[in-house]
Amino acid sequence: MKYLQSRENPFFKELARLAGSARQRGKHKQTLLDGAHLLAAYLDAGMQPQHLLLNAAALKDAEIGSLLERVNAPVTQLDDRLFAELSELKTPGGLLAVIGLPPEVNSASHFALLVEDIQDPGNLGSILRSAAAAGCDAVYLSAGCADAWSPKVLRAAMGGHFSLQIHEGQDLLAVAGKFSGLLLATGLEAKMSLYDCDLRSDLAFMLGNEGAGLSAGLLKLATQRITIPMPGRVESLNVAAATAICLFETVRQRGGRQTVHEIP
Repeated sequence: MKYLQSRENPFFKELARLAGSARQRGKHKQTLLDGAHLLAAYLDAGMQPQHLLLNAAALKDAEIGSLLERVNAPVTQLDDRLFAELSELKTPGGLLAVIGLPPEVNSASHFALLVEDIQDPGNLGSILRSAAAAGCDAVYLSAGCADAWSPKVLRAAMGGHFSLQIHEGQDLLAVAGKFSGLLLATGLEAKMSLYDCDLRSDLAFMLGNEGAGLSAGLLKLATQRITIPMPGRVESLNVAAATAICLFETVRQRGGRQTVHEIP
């Protein structure tokens, strides 16, 4: 096992750029998983990391030790100060994994999300987690969305990335135009309740920006605009919460027969 303690080390500089730059992640088709839970989910999905990074405490951690037995990749111990610079956690978990980004697979989708300009990493990660848990087969993200493979989004999704086809930088008007199923958009002005809508056929929910909502172009393409009944005294729901409600109403109507991927 190598030990790295210099901030000037070329490998550490590459890691720092990978942790902090969406452009770097896209250029090298790599990202960082932060923590044992994410690495376990990645391994459970049948994939292997390219490199493991540990701090001193990780060497004494039983959970991390069991994960190391499942990994066939180089391992480097980082000085605690350097490790903390790469991890965004206030209390670093002691393990980081360099992984390759999966290649995009273009196949017909039957249960999808079209996500327009969702900019908060926590919201995007929660949406991806719900999509994976509900059995969605694809998520299409506009160029204005947060970086799906950033450490913050990966943590919020808690492994959801590894059972989804995620398509970034998409022209959502083109995607919607080619989609053969229902295109559903939520909105407070809609007349039809989510619970009165038949969700048993192929469909895609279209999600808009946290503040601006869905663009006029996508709204025009919606097969149906639906609303989520809210008897309480609130103006609207958080986009991630609204998405989860829509997805699991779909699962309920389909009798739970959706191909569900468990996200621990």
